[in-house]
Amino acid sequence: MHQTSITPWAHRHDFLGADHHRNERRALWVVWLTAVMMAVEIAAGALFGSMALLADGFHMATHAGALTISLLAYAFARRHTNDARFTFGTGKIGDLAGFTSAVILAVISVLIGLESAKRLVAPVSIHFDDAIAVACLGLVVNLVSAWLLQGEHDHPGHSHDHDAHHNEEHAHHAHGHHDHNLRSAYLHVIADALTSLLAIVALLAGRFYGWVWMDPLMGVVGSLVIARWSWSLMRDTAKVLVDVVPDSRVATAVRERLEINGDRVSDLHLWRVGPGHAAAVVTLISDHPEAPNIYKERLVDVHGLSHITVEVQPCLGAATKHG
Repeated sequence: MHQTSITPWAHRHDFLGADHHRNERRALWVVWLTAVMMAVEIAAGALFGSMALLADGFHMATHAGALTISLLAYAFARRHTNDARFTFGTGKIGDLAGFTSAVILAVISVLIGLESAKRLVAPVSIHFDDAIAVACLGLVVNLVSAWLLQGEHDHPGHSHDHDAHHNEEHAHHAHGHHDHNLRSAYLHVIADALTSLLAIVALLAGRFYGWVWMDPLMGVVGSLVIARWSWSLMRDTAKVLVDVVPDSRVATAVRERLEINGDRVSDLHLWRVGPGHAAAVVTLISDHPEAPNIYKERLVDVHGLSHITVEVQPCLGAATKHG
């Protein structure tokens, strides 16, 4: 008995970001840079007897660990792209890694804040010249890392609440095209750059003016800024992980294109399945139902809809009841 192939109707669930491979290479470079800088700071701290350098070296080790999570997430998502165990592909692995990194970033901010508060109460001896030199080197490494990780992500601290000001054309684009895994790695190196910059300012003030209190004060300021960044990243990635509608305007666009000639959308599910990819499951009630492909064709210009399922329920008199 001849069996009809379903290949023409089957499709892949490859919902990785458009720059996934390039971002993976970027993350690899940054992991190496961070690991080398971490080793230099720990070695310098041991050589010069500087607890400040040792502490910063171990602090950088936590960032190296978080960056490694980002790198592993890229590799895992790529290797399991077509793994049938993942119902909608591995596009959200990066969001899971981003959420994990956000939690790590929050813990780091708390630890920096606690240590800084402790040093405000009980100042410690600082080897200013050695600490300034290594802090400057750390700043350079972090700036290079940030440059490598530049991509389509929000500036640290910026949320998506300003979307209402986007133009009408963007309303048809699926929100949530950002690579949260890349963004998490970017925030880690920016956090390191911020702590290095604040440390340089504080160390210079202590070195030339004797303002030893500036070092822990800048630590408190840095911890508050990092905490705000971590909260922003945690909030945005959590929305993806619990399948919050990525953009209400996309849902509106779907309804507008389908609710014509008396047809009504009775059920609509819209969620992000990867950077730049959204899935939609629609149940449509129609007086004169057509093939699902007809309805899918109406949605082809809704940018970012990569997986569409349409169910059509015939219901005579629906147009009259809802009209």
